[in-house]
Amino acid sequence: MSNTIFIGRRAELERLKALYHTKTAKLVVIKGRRRIGKSRLITEFASRYATQRFWSFAGLAPQDGISAQAQRDHFARQLSFMLKVPPMTFLDWSDGLEYLSLHITAGNIILFDEISWMGAKDPTFIPKLKAWWDKQTMHMLLVCCGSVSTWIEENILKSTAFFGRIHLTLTLEPLSIPESAEFLRKRGIQCSAYDRYKLLSVVGGIPWYLEQFNAEITADENIKQLAFEKNGLLVIEFDRIFHDLFNGKGTTYKKILNALKDGQKTLAEIRALIKFPYSGTLSQMMEHLMVAGFVHKQPLWSFKTTTRLKQSLYRITDPYMRFYLKMIEPNLSKISVGGYQDMSLETLPGFETHFGLQLEYLLLQNRPLLAKAIGIHGADILADGPYRQTKTTIQQGCQIDYLVQTATKNIFICEFKFKKREIGSGIMSEMQDKISALKVPRGFATVPVLFHLSGVADAIATSAYFYRIIDIVDFLEDN
Repeated sequence: MSNTIFIGRRAELERLKALYHTKTAKLVVIKGRRRIGKSRLITEFASRYATQRFWSFAGLAPQDGISAQAQRDHFARQLSFMLKVPPMTFLDWSDGLEYLSLHITAGNIILFDEISWMGAKDPTFIPKLKAWWDKQTMHMLLVCCGSVSTWIEENILKSTAFFGRIHLTLTLEPLSIPESAEFLRKRGIQCSAYDRYKLLSVVGGIPWYLEQFNAEITADENIKQLAFEKNGLLVIEFDRIFHDLFNGKGTTYKKILNALKDGQKTLAEIRALIKFPYSGTLSQMMEHLMVAGFVHKQPLWSFKTTTRLKQSLYRITDPYMRFYLKMIEPNLSKISVGGYQDMSLETLPGFETHFGLQLEYLLLQNRPLLAKAIGIHGADILADGPYRQTKTTIQQGCQIDYLVQTATKNIFICEFKFKKREIGSGIMSEMQDKISALKVPRGFATVPVLFHLSGVADAIATSAYFYRIIDIVDFLEDN
């Protein structure tokens, strides 16, 4: 059904397969960031396992003039096309769904893609969909998915209308680094590990973005064409995402992301930076950004008790979002006049620093990979994540790129270093300064770990200081 590359999603396919083989009517909800491959997953599943017809319907993207009736008309057009019958009109969702029922047979898979767009302007959509679904008894799989995860949460997952009726909920995450590397290989991308990481640091593990890379040009040329040319896909993508997800009301959401583009912050720090009035709505907006897949909340914890502290740190979890805010948006005026046409990416101010931070965001999306490389079993991890110790009268402040606390009272202090030159022995004193500043209870061990890309000096490689020195090039092959 699709000739595009499909990588990963093994666990999701297995869960769908098990559900489908029960041979009863089952309802599935799939959430995830825009471009993450929700409808692609179902298309792939249907091509592998469907015993009968696959019906795929998609809502119209929200724009001025797109009414509830326009959505019903679009549904009718898609249905007419699949049935090869003359165009029809439904003035009511019940009529359209009942007409679809006339043509469904056992074993069919039905996809309602971007379901929030289909029903957002019609308050009767959800109750009519529920009433229709309650009458279905034959073997079929109904899959509802969409990018506006907050709408799905409120109207389907937490709705009393569908209570007890949803058999499976999947939240798609970006592809892992090994899966993304495999995707690039299947695209025919041939370049050094440094350049592959350069590509991944810009777009993360988002399949649709990975599909845009051209195997006929270099990594730098790919990034320049997509991110530094007028109307480049990554230049216009940000505004398109915010319009579609937040229906033109994304100004405050964007302010929040801007507040986070230079690093993780507490809710109070975000509120102060964007001058947001004290109310509960900021917490709700943070939740919306988390559900959308753009922001991650990292609770801080007590080493001694492993209980969560009141304070949490928020950070951008999506590499593309940060790259746009840090590297594309500040240069839009220059991009619009072709100012980067003959310029090397390496000459962009602070490019190497930005690249290092982008890679840090990418690695933090792959925390199971980090733990495996260190040699820690997931069951032994009590808490992990970027860590910040606030400066007070009795302790120094410090920030740890990635910290893991295990059940055996080991605290792994991980440093990320990504430069074109090999890393010198000064890194050991830098690490020791952080470890000395970190307030750790008696009886706990602090274990330094170094993740690198460019190689390390002999003095580091032969020293016993680091518990592990991990070359992230290995992640590109570990699939």
